[in-house]
Amino acid sequence: MARNYRTPGRGGGEIDLILRERGGALVFVEVRARAAGGHGGAAASVDAAKQRRIVLAARHYLARLRAPPPCRFDVLAIEGEGIRWIKGAFDAG
Repeated sequence: MARNYRTPGRGGGEIDLILRERGGALVFVEVRARAAGGHGGAAASVDAAKQRRIVLAARHYLARLRAPPPCRFDVLAIEGEGIRWIKGAFDAG
């Protein structure tokens, strides 16, 4: 659906990928890469502040739709040669 979606203005949010599942749900994906798993690794780098910015951007994107579908927030964590896709990594709440 979209790649590198950004809200207008300063202090907004950004979403790396917006995908639509076969069932119709929108998936907002944050992609994080780290050379190694130290300091909590790639997934742990999506802290509360980053989550708030992603949710802000998702709300902005959803406001453009007439009937927003169900959605979720995933994290694609890349560490060294390994890749983990964490479905439902956090909530909008």
